[in-house]
Amino acid sequence: MDWHELTDLTQGRPFVVERVRLAGSGVAIEGRFEPPQLAQLDVNDQVFVAAFVRSHGSIKEMERIFGVSYPTIKSRLNRIAERLDFVDTDPAPTGADVVDRLKRGEISVQEALTELERSR
Repeated sequence: MDWHELTDLTQGRPFVVERVRLAGSGVAIEGRFEPPQLAQLDVNDQVFVAAFVRSHGSIKEMERIFGVSYPTIKSRLNRIAERLDFVDTDPAPTGADVVDRLKRGEISVQEALTELERSR
C-alpha cells in the first residue's frame, strides 16, 4: 500500500501507524507512531506542497504548473498552512545560554536580563 491509497482510505481523518517494517531487514517495530504532518495531508495537497518546494516557492511558477491565478495559489497555501503546526526555528534562548553569553562578554547585564524576561 502506498501513501496515496492510505490517504484515500482515511479520507482526511487522523490516523496512527502501529507497526513499521524496515525494508530489507525483516525487522518490525510495533508501537504508536503518528505520521509526519505532511504525510497526513491528502494526496492532492502533498503533490501541491512538493510542487511548491520544487519550484523554490515561486508562486508565478505554481500559477504556470497548475494553471490557476495568484489568489488561488495563495488561498491553497493558506489552507494547507492552517493544517500544519508552526515549527519555531528561532526558539528563545535558555537561561544557561544567556548566562554563557554574559560570561563571554557577548551581551551586557541589561541585555541578559531582558532576554531572560522575554523567555519566560
